[in-house]
Amino acid sequence: MRIAFAGTPEFAAVALARLIGACHDVALVLTQPDRPAGRGMKLQASPVKQLALQHGLPLAQPRSLRLDGKYPDDARTAQQALEAAQPECMVVAAYGLILPAWTLALPRRGCLNIHASLLPRWRGAAPIHRAIEAGDADTGITIMQMDSGLDTGDMLLCQTEPILPDDTTASLHDRLAALGGELIVQALAAPALPAVPQPTEGITYAHKIEKAEAAINWALPAVVIERRVRAFDPFPGASFLCEGEPIKLWHARVEPGRGGSPGRVLQADADGLVVACGEQALRLLQLQRAGGRRLVAGALLQARPIAVGQQLA
Repeated sequence: MRIAFAGTPEFAAVALARLIGACHDVALVLTQPDRPAGRGMKLQASPVKQLALQHGLPLAQPRSLRLDGKYPDDARTAQQALEAAQPECMVVAAYGLILPAWTLALPRRGCLNIHASLLPRWRGAAPIHRAIEAGDADTGITIMQMDSGLDTGDMLLCQTEPILPDDTTASLHDRLAALGGELIVQALAAPALPAVPQPTEGITYAHKIEKAEAAINWALPAVVIERRVRAFDPFPGASFLCEGEPIKLWHARVEPGRGGSPGRVLQADADGLVVACGEQALRLLQLQRAGGRRLVAGALLQARPIAVGQQLA
């Protein structure tokens, strides 16, 4: 099938690779403009752009697709490229830009979105993070016929993926990306799929992850903090202050039956730090100082001692 593809991060690149492997004719790839990244803040191409260049695919990087928006010239150029490409269908995966009505109406089979949740739960920008943070037992992939709403379109295919007790956003992302690539290939191969309207109950929104959410609130139950640690790995990373020094927490375990004043260090040894929370306590197992690498807590304590009774913020 002749398709256009719109996506930006690694999640989308996995799907594009599967579509290329399935011998679809990718007539145009849309991805966001190069962004500064890394310590040198040099412009870096998105994973989707890198893959498109490897395969010699036509590429466009508009800053917006709104003809009446801030960048109308970008939008008109993208419109002309899409019209010239004449795709039967557009596949969208974590593109990061709103698709206006003209975009949705252009392909004969419309636009199909690969969404990393079981809709209508976790519509929005960060469904993987929010599913782990909320303690959901499972999540999945929904292939959706896009409309003008925010992840409100009819569902064409769904498949569940369990959330494992030690899943981080990174590990769950990789499994869902692979599943999304598999399902979009199935969807395009099917002559017709029933379009099922989303239920009107159980709607939740996965709001974008903000850096401010990284700060650990020790007054919360240990089980909630532990879920946030996994949800915020790799970004933005849960963190706390020890005598004013920021330290990131990458791995923790709930310690039932222990407690005290929230943020107070109950134990500090080779087995890690145990810190009291609003309910129970948390054993901190993997930590990272600014500019350093991730270390097991015992190794970090050798370089940066933390005493029992100390108050973390």
